[in-house]
Amino acid sequence: MDTDFLLVMKMKQGDEEAFDKFVRKYYGEILKYCRYHCFDTEYAMDLAQETFLHFFTSLSEYHYKGKTKNYLYTIAGNLCKNYYKKKKEAPMEGDGLETAAALPANPLDTVVEHVAVEAAINRLPEEFKEVVILYYFQELKLLEIANVLKIGLPLVKYRLGQARKRLKQILEHV
Repeated sequence: MDTDFLLVMKMKQGDEEAFDKFVRKYYGEILKYCRYHCFDTEYAMDLAQETFLHFFTSLSEYHYKGKTKNYLYTIAGNLCKNYYKKKKEAPMEGDGLETAAALPANPLDTVVEHVAVEAAINRLPEEFKEVVILYYFQELKLLEIANVLKIGLPLVKYRLGQARKRLKQILEHV
């Protein structure tokens, strides 16, 4: 039986240990996802925590269908979009310094390459950026991405293909 299903059932019964296990299991991934949408690390942490808070407060209405992780990504994505609507500003391109500082000691070329790729991804339209982040950084399958974004699989494939083309064009000029 799926461990997420068991955790959800235990959480619905009020098992605090199940809540802890659930958060430990997914917090890192959700934080990483929020971090790619919000360049303010502290605010990304708030969005990640808000994701779990939203999940827990609506737990009684949650019906387990497939991967709980996909549902968390959907909540996090909506919270990130709401953040930008409230701020009425588009995501700013990060200077990459915070991300580069968080990397383990690597050769300078690797850090520069990472910063260039991050900047290129941030120049993509939001719908392409979302697919790239979910596919390459969160390592979701195409069908999972379709479920998270509530779009068809062909559209996911199209967006990923277009994103790859645009990234290639952007990185060729760097």
